Amino acid sequence: MQITNQIHVRNLKGDIFGGLTAAVVALPMALAFGIASGAGAAAGLWGAILVGFFAALFGGTPSLISEPTGPMTVILTAVIAGLQANNPDNYLALAFTVVMMAGVFQIIFGVLRLGRYITMLPYNVISGFMTGIGVILIFLQLAPFLGQETPPGGVLGVIQNLPTLITNIDPWETILGAITLAILFFYPSQFKKVMPPQLVALVIGTAISLIFFSGVEIRTIGTIGEITPGLPELQMPAFTPGNARLMFVNAIVLATVGSIDCLLTCLVSESLTRQDCKSNKELVGQGVANLITGLCGGIAGSGATTATVVNIQAGGRTALSGICRALVLFIVVLWAAPLTSVIPLAVLAGIVLKVGMNIIDWGFLKRVHKISWKAAGIVYGVVLLTVFVDLMIAVAVGVFIANILTIENLSKLQSNAVKAITDADDQIVLTDEEKHILDVANGRVLLFHLSGPMIFGVAKAISREHNAIVNYDVLIVDLGEVPILGVTSSLAIENAIQEAIDEGREVIVVGATGKIKSRLEKLGIAGLIPGHHWMGDRLTALQEGLAIVREKQGFSYEEKGDQFTSSQA
Repeated sequence: MQITNQIHVRNLKGDIFGGLTAAVVALPMALAFGIASGAGAAAGLWGAILVGFFAALFGGTPSLISEPTGPMTVILTAVIAGLQANNPDNYLALAFTVVMMAGVFQIIFGVLRLGRYITMLPYNVISGFMTGIGVILIFLQLAPFLGQETPPGGVLGVIQNLPTLITNIDPWETILGAITLAILFFYPSQFKKVMPPQLVALVIGTAISLIFFSGVEIRTIGTIGEITPGLPELQMPAFTPGNARLMFVNAIVLATVGSIDCLLTCLVSESLTRQDCKSNKELVGQGVANLITGLCGGIAGSGATTATVVNIQAGGRTALSGICRALVLFIVVLWAAPLTSVIPLAVLAGIVLKVGMNIIDWGFLKRVHKISWKAAGIVYGVVLLTVFVDLMIAVAVGVFIANILTIENLSKLQSNAVKAITDADDQIVLTDEEKHILDVANGRVLLFHLSGPMIFGVAKAISREHNAIVNYDVLIVDLGEVPILGVTSSLAIENAIQEAIDEGREVIVVGATGKIKSRLEKLGIAGLIPGHHWMGDRLTALQEGLAIVREKQGFSYEEKGDQFTSSQA
């Protein structure tokens, strides 16, 4: 298997232009997410460079652009805030260690081939999760947008301190933030292909700050500060016993959310380019990228939808576009980093605020209540849990409830496929000869017909249908149309068979093959039934059942037209 992504020069012009365009988009976002996370603008830039380069080199999606994203920034912000409270001296070293650990977990996810399972989440859970992340981003940027420091305590801390934030608002910084938002909202769509709105907003906001506020005797406008040019310092892994559990859990959360975020973006890339995504290879690539990024003091990243779409629209089709993008940003950091020192924090806050608004799934939120109130309840429940409790708890609870509702619906549907048949009147496809035998048996043969996947929710229907009929001599369990037999349903079938045997009735199993038969044998059901009563054909089983009824009852049957009577032999 090829270790690196496919890199060739057949689309050289498109890949270079796509990489340049994606780099222009990445610069303001990297600065904004670095500041928002608490790790600093330099960490955001190095995260954009290193995640982008190594994910493109080792990933499995040719046109994917990876960089710091909103979901990853939200989690890393909480990680840094939590570690800073307990370890004010080396909290950044611990936070970068969490990024490294997350990279290792992503590599493990890829090696274990979990890629296709990670995105198997109900859309209402994904929608609620992403909306919650958007809400968190908005709340966390309110303070810098108003010209103040973000209070501790996350969203709840911001809400509690909101009156104070509004009272102490800095009008000049808020004006800068508002101008930034206005540019992002009203930027003409026809210009987006020429120049991304985020960069335009960054340049205009900074220019206004320099022209109108520089030297004026008002409160100093908060800026990024100088970024030292040069290579990053290596951050060796750091651990403290008191934070080991917290770091481990946060690393799993960061890895899981990054994997979900990335693979969802891979689906977007697939739909636009018709190029297959190797999801497990992509997870390994993302893991390597985050591991190296953490070692170099960069913030974590994943596949970025906006940057990927921009890259594809500009002509990028191979991993070379992602590598070109990273190299352009690398040049900027080495030689142009001091130019970023005058960028106002309020402008970056406005950019991140718009990102938060874009992440919110407005389209689905407007329609979900029309689809189902249960689906709407899951969406809004996940949003609230994401914002006020914990991201992974939100996903876990949402998936659990969604799966329970799905299982309930499937169980109701599959319960209709469990039928206890003693005559030919039931709605099941039987041949004329099979119907004939059931009529002759006069209710003494019970055909227990199951079809479709027998999940655990169907077990109750199996017991109910079997117990509904008590007067019979032969039980025929028809499994010919069962592709999947769950453990719980297997045990329900075993109970039905055991009850029949305890009552002195004969049992025949028909149509059990492959994994279905293997499961029944492993449960020990094979030992309850004679070998010749395991049959592959329903008609043969019915004929055998009728013969057993005749023998048990001591009746001889004589046909008279359509009626069948019996006389004592």
